Amino acid sequence: MATAFRHWTWASPFIAWLLIAASIATPILTLLLVAALIVTVLAAVHHAELVADRVGEPFGTFILAVAVTIIELGLILTLMLAAGEGAATLARDTVFAAVMIILNGLVGVCILVGGLRYREQIFQQTGVSASLATLSALTVLTLVLPNFTTSEPGPLYAPSQLGFVAVVSFLLYATFVSVQTVRHRGYFLPTKPSVHDFDANEVPPSVPHTLISSVLLLACLGAVVLLAKTLAPAITAAVANAGAPNSIVGVIIAALVLLPESVSATRAALADRLQTSLNLGLGSALATIGLTIPAVAALSLIAGLPISLGLDARSVILLFLTLIVATLSLGTGRTTVLQGAIHLVIFGVYLFTTVVP
Repeated sequence: MATAFRHWTWASPFIAWLLIAASIATPILTLLLVAALIVTVLAAVHHAELVADRVGEPFGTFILAVAVTIIELGLILTLMLAAGEGAATLARDTVFAAVMIILNGLVGVCILVGGLRYREQIFQQTGVSASLATLSALTVLTLVLPNFTTSEPGPLYAPSQLGFVAVVSFLLYATFVSVQTVRHRGYFLPTKPSVHDFDANEVPPSVPHTLISSVLLLACLGAVVLLAKTLAPAITAAVANAGAPNSIVGVIIAALVLLPESVSATRAALADRLQTSLNLGLGSALATIGLTIPAVAALSLIAGLPISLGLDARSVILLFLTLIVATLSLGTGRTTVLQGAIHLVIFGVYLFTTVVP
């Protein structure tokens, strides 16, 4: 994790807010806003990493995962409000895309690059197994079960069911956070310090620097949400003009917000800190479901917007395959390049069948 300020991370939130203000009065090139959005997302994660360095593990990865999820949630909610009834499947597509990107793309890359460099890497199986068990329950309850309820036709929950699942999802995620950070914190710590750690010689940021980063993090998060609202029509129009399925919008959102976190996780794997990589990835997937689903459910119930959570048959099969393979490949506490290759193959199939269903 980075432990020093960089000038661009100070400037990017202010530039983003200036562009937002300018876009109200005059048209701004879409590419300029996209660039501002990407840089602001990277700056947000950088400041989250600074705060994380100060508080240590596993609180650091938890803060980073929550920060990324807030960005993703802001993008989903703004796009849902902008599209209205046309965004009924946006939350489902984005959450599913995030799960597939993390469990197959991110985990696959981390295991592969770590295996290529160190032949074999180890991690604490107890914490990873707890994460996978929680993630399996959340994904099935939110993305699969709606297909089999009968109170509402189609892959929909009735309002009472939606509210109940939203509360259960949040409580389950809160329980996991309590276990990860308080009751069984040791399950999620590296088994031994890495001699290859890139940041081993870096000094944690001071308290004033941490407070400044916290303020800048909030500024970045607010800018990302407003930039997303400005770009919402352009994103949906571009996907429609390309003739691509609407689910591509969800993939774009998930890939955008997970890219900087993926870089952090990959760097950790290259530094022989696979435990940190898995904490980042699995923690982000859990936060995505445990926070996003309750939030979009509340928006749906309050604003009367329809929300379709049930996956189609193809996606259900890919989800079950992913959960089974992840449980097996992360079930021994040791990984090699083989597990990484398997996850990346599944990820490639997911991307291909999303574009060519």
